[in-house]
Amino acid sequence: MIRSIKNIVLFCVVISLGFGCSPSNREDTIPMNEELFVSNQFTEPKGFTSGIEGPACDVEGNLYAVNYEKQSTIGKVTPDGKCSIFVELPNGSIGNGTRFNSKGFMLIADYTNHNILKVDMKTKQISVYANEPTMNQPNDIAIGANDIVYASDPKWADSTGQMWRIDTDGKVTLLETNMGTTNGIEVSPDEKTLYVNESVQRNIWAYDLSPKGEISNKRLLIQFPDYGMDGMRCDVDGNIYVTRHGKGTVAKVSPKGEVLLEVQLTGKLCTNLTFGGKDGRTCYVTLADTGNVEYFRTDLPGRCWKLYHR
Repeated sequence: MIRSIKNIVLFCVVISLGFGCSPSNREDTIPMNEELFVSNQFTEPKGFTSGIEGPACDVEGNLYAVNYEKQSTIGKVTPDGKCSIFVELPNGSIGNGTRFNSKGFMLIADYTNHNILKVDMKTKQISVYANEPTMNQPNDIAIGANDIVYASDPKWADSTGQMWRIDTDGKVTLLETNMGTTNGIEVSPDEKTLYVNESVQRNIWAYDLSPKGEISNKRLLIQFPDYGMDGMRCDVDGNIYVTRHGKGTVAKVSPKGEVLLEVQLTGKLCTNLTFGGKDGRTCYVTLADTGNVEYFRTDLPGRCWKLYHR
């Protein structure tokens, strides 16, 4: 009996060392009492304007989103929910999508001046990373592990859009035109697929993506029967989280285009989302009608969180 107990203890030690993949050592471990996919308020309503967009988390866990208190600002939210203005954008620039690159700079889609801006997070110096006068209005941006940026570019007046690539030297290349109202955009965790959605047409398209940022093999992943779409982010398994603007939900869509679940939010006009928290399993969602951020816990970390913590 003693030998049996010793064997059981030894087996448990082996598991806890990782050979048996102990839950306590897995980064995607879910506590038994944790409530998943239930939205909660993170920041106070009306702290941001109705232009709240572009959430992104830095490696310290701070959340940033555009248009805190007034337009043309970038707001900073600490992990405990305290808000402040981080920077004010110059020359009438107004931000939309934001991302962090591998060097820790914040990149911002500036839709009024057709720029991708760069912010030095230590000095708060703001510079133009790329400019393209023929852009309609750069909206959301995605970023590859190689720091290549992809920008959606809708023209809301006639429900059309296009898509751009911005190389690490700031060179801007038109990837596709004559699209619907391009909005949310994301790169898959294996860096082999680029996703972009069309808000008015309710489509999510998938493209094969080369290491140099070239796209091919366009195919329809899913078309929703109702409501619009805005931001998109992937988790580490490649599931796509997309905000359903007007419906007030975030849909989790598999890489095969299957809706796995929808998270009900308090607000209806959800704009964008990102992943953060200590384990990357906190999904933050910006809402235009309530002017604040909500959050819910997920079963897997987000790709963006994993990318920033490489």
